[in-house]
Amino acid sequence: MNKEILVIGLGSGDLNQLPYGVYKLLKQGGRLFLRTKEHPVVEELLRKDIHYESFDHVYEKHDQFEAVYEEITETLLNMAAEDIIYAVPGHPMVAERTVQLLLERGSTRGVEVKIGGGQSFLDSLFAAVKVDPVEGFQLLDGTILQKEQIRIDQHLIIAQVYDAFVASDVKLTLMEKYPDDYEVVIVTAAGSTLEQIKKIPLYELDRQIKLDNLTSLYVPPISTRELAYKEFSTLREIIAELRGPDGCPWDKEQTHESLKKYLIEEAYELLDAIDRDDIDNMIEELGDVLLQIMLHAQIGEDEGMFSIEDVIEAISEKMVRRHPHVFGDVQAESSEQVVANWAEIKAKEKNAETSKKSLLDGTSKGLPALLRSFDYQKLAAKVGFDWGAPEGAWEKVKEEMQEFEDELTNGNKQEQLFELGDLLFALVNVARLLDIHPEEALQTSNEKFFRRFSFIESKVRESGKPIEKYTLEELDQFWNDAKKAGL
Repeated sequence: MNKEILVIGLGSGDLNQLPYGVYKLLKQGGRLFLRTKEHPVVEELLRKDIHYESFDHVYEKHDQFEAVYEEITETLLNMAAEDIIYAVPGHPMVAERTVQLLLERGSTRGVEVKIGGGQSFLDSLFAAVKVDPVEGFQLLDGTILQKEQIRIDQHLIIAQVYDAFVASDVKLTLMEKYPDDYEVVIVTAAGSTLEQIKKIPLYELDRQIKLDNLTSLYVPPISTRELAYKEFSTLREIIAELRGPDGCPWDKEQTHESLKKYLIEEAYELLDAIDRDDIDNMIEELGDVLLQIMLHAQIGEDEGMFSIEDVIEAISEKMVRRHPHVFGDVQAESSEQVVANWAEIKAKEKNAETSKKSLLDGTSKGLPALLRSFDYQKLAAKVGFDWGAPEGAWEKVKEEMQEFEDELTNGNKQEQLFELGDLLFALVNVARLLDIHPEEALQTSNEKFFRRFSFIESKVRESGKPIEKYTLEELDQFWNDAKKAGL
């Protein structure tokens, strides 16, 4: 290649901290471009008769940083026929998006991009806040900060906190992980004679007067469990401790089999919270369901069979595989198309499982009987074994009802059990063909019964007479009063 861009770093301090090799490169000539002239060393370079051109005017043209970086990159690549030196704050390979873009595009444009060294601002920043990075740290970009990136148990350094707008976004993101009054440290011009260090509560971050391209934010790690309850890793540690050698005797005794009933109970309590649109209770019940998942995963890990990472990997892979319209090139413009695609992919997966002996084997055996009957009927309908219309299914209900009445007369308990089961199964079929979920229908009746019976109890309490002293006719009158009241 005969085109070349030499990228060097100006460090984070003044001329005294500039590596001698970088200083020699600046002195030897060539057209010098600065990403920004807002740097402690620049004024001293001018006194050393080192002249430059800066890209500060590009920042004023664009509202988005990415557009700024794009223009700087393209300008440098187009000028690469000359001897170009491109100087950036700190080290070229630390938090420098333009350098990454140059490296990505240079080879395809016939331009060799060389890295000439420099001192990272991290060295000076760690010295300023007196932190040893060997303890573990994260370096993140304040302009694109996301809460999912943040590890609150590590030292956190956020670069590119240019102004109050970036600081505001950073503050709001951090507040989702840290207490509002958590102490953070603003570090400006670390390592230079202009160095400033200021400790503030997090909520004051965007109220600072001096924020510029030399500003970074240091957030100390959270060291107490109470402040880390929002973290998934904290929950995992708690569950592991509960089942550990010094943990809870009850938790240590549990198995996959012993926990089955609790998972069903918690799932139904969550459904109840959803039906009541009780957000606070939904949070609590979702937590209880998650607890059951974590306990099963911890048991799997204790037995050396699987871990929560295996569970997460399996569901992540499945979601990507079954959503090709999101993660691939399949088109799906409506929810109906999504369902059709999902069913097709699922069918292919099931066909690949040669161990299946029946279409109905795809239904979970752990489902309650009502839900399992609903699933059986849906699966059978897919291959044409179906009434096709609710009217035909309703005739089957009448037939099963007559058979049940016959067995009531005969007095055979076992046959009554069979025929009542057939009647319930036939009713589920009617519900399915009417696009009514039987579980939801029954739940509404349960809720209705609860409201009306509670009304009866309130009337009984008002009377001061024990409920056992009321006749069925009197209680039934209260029930009718509840109906009239719209309960």
